[in-house]
Amino acid sequence: MYALEERIKAVEMYFRYGRKVSAVIRELGYPDRKMLVKWVREYEETGKLHERCAGSNRYSQEEKQEAVDFYLGHGKQIRYTIRSLGYPSREKLMEWIDELAPGQRIIHEGYLKRDKHPSMEKKKDCVMKLATRTGSAEEAAKEAGVSRSSLYTWKRELAHDINISMSKRKTEDTHVPSIISSIEEAEEIIARYENSIAELEEKNRELEERRRHAEIELACLEKAAELLKKDQGISLERLTNREKSLVIDALRERYRLKELLPIFSISKSSYCYCRNALRNDRHADLRTRIRRLFEENNECYGYRRINCLLQRDGIAVSEKVVRRLMKEEGLAIAFVRKKRYSSYKGEISPEVPNLLNRDFHADSPGQKLLTDITEFSIPAGKVYLSPLVDCYDGMVISWSIGTSPNAELANSMLRNGIAKLEDCNETIIHSDRGCHYRWPEWIAIMAEAGLTRSMSKKGLFSRQFCL
Repeated sequence: MYALEERIKAVEMYFRYGRKVSAVIRELGYPDRKMLVKWVREYEETGKLHERCAGSNRYSQEEKQEAVDFYLGHGKQIRYTIRSLGYPSREKLMEWIDELAPGQRIIHEGYLKRDKHPSMEKKKDCVMKLATRTGSAEEAAKEAGVSRSSLYTWKRELAHDINISMSKRKTEDTHVPSIISSIEEAEEIIARYENSIAELEEKNRELEERRRHAEIELACLEKAAELLKKDQGISLERLTNREKSLVIDALRERYRLKELLPIFSISKSSYCYCRNALRNDRHADLRTRIRRLFEENNECYGYRRINCLLQRDGIAVSEKVVRRLMKEEGLAIAFVRKKRYSSYKGEISPEVPNLLNRDFHADSPGQKLLTDITEFSIPAGKVYLSPLVDCYDGMVISWSIGTSPNAELANSMLRNGIAKLEDCNETIIHSDRGCHYRWPEWIAIMAEAGLTRSMSKKGLFSRQFCL
């Protein structure tokens, strides 16, 4: 990989610099740490360095000839030859072609085979070309067959060995004062500024793309609100393909199609299909009339009442067509579901067993009692009823009514019922798992009167009570 002279120079410099590997690598630019240590160990063990590596020949002469023949017989394509045969590398195949078929290899214009480990003479020659160039550094690097960064790296390495003036401007007066101490520092500063300018230009392009995308998205939202009567906070991706096609058609004169399609998350084929369907839509006038009727009636008419209005105006159309068109236009009534009252607030106290177990038959009065809280809606508002029912004959022993389902509503009903009972020792009061029957005051009243508590499972009492 490295010539014998380069290896000897690296080992001698290693001992001269007091066995400092980093100093040698920084001075020469080669090799890496492990390879230098390997050379030093070989020199210390044998007293010399080998002239060349004795690597094994991986491919036979027949394989080499086969690869060269395939290259010559199939259009002289190196990449196709390697992909078809599965071997060797590009550099190895070019060596075989030059060896077995000299002059037959096609060298493409502009291709430069760069030496990974150039000699010191080549480095000096390239640096001299850089110093005496008349054009740009990139042209000098291309002429030398190396990269632009390699030229400046070699120039910094050889700055102490050769005296080179990097100034393009030639003048007879050599004593002109300069703020910058050396040309190298000036070029480094220029290089840093060029890199900064390139980064800023890249960021500027990214910001411009983001601004453009935001501008188009805002225009799409405004047009959707105008055409479809949609709120500007709605997601464009949740629109139907037909609605997306309508908005895209309205914006085609201002923006390109490939900019609009990604914002709506719709493919070009779907857009073209919906656009053609809209152009051939025989219900276009009917859609407009249905939307107008829906808006004139405060958006609370369904497809049946809309169909009746159309029939009254002399338009004969099926209810199924009206329902389908209203669904496609997104004309739906907003329902507000009433929230049902529930007294369950969680397991706030230990549960009690279900003693009745759906057996609501009683042999005597006051043996099994049932209770619950029911909500009623009246014109004045909501009221709550808490009764105490005897399973023997269905008689309501006591009850209380109020405008709030609080603890006092249930406790007052219980106290009135206890006052009417003659013997409470064998009485079972069955309820659901509501919070009114699990609060400490209810439990204390039951224990003081000697009543037995019974609770059904969550969600079962109301169904059992109705049965």
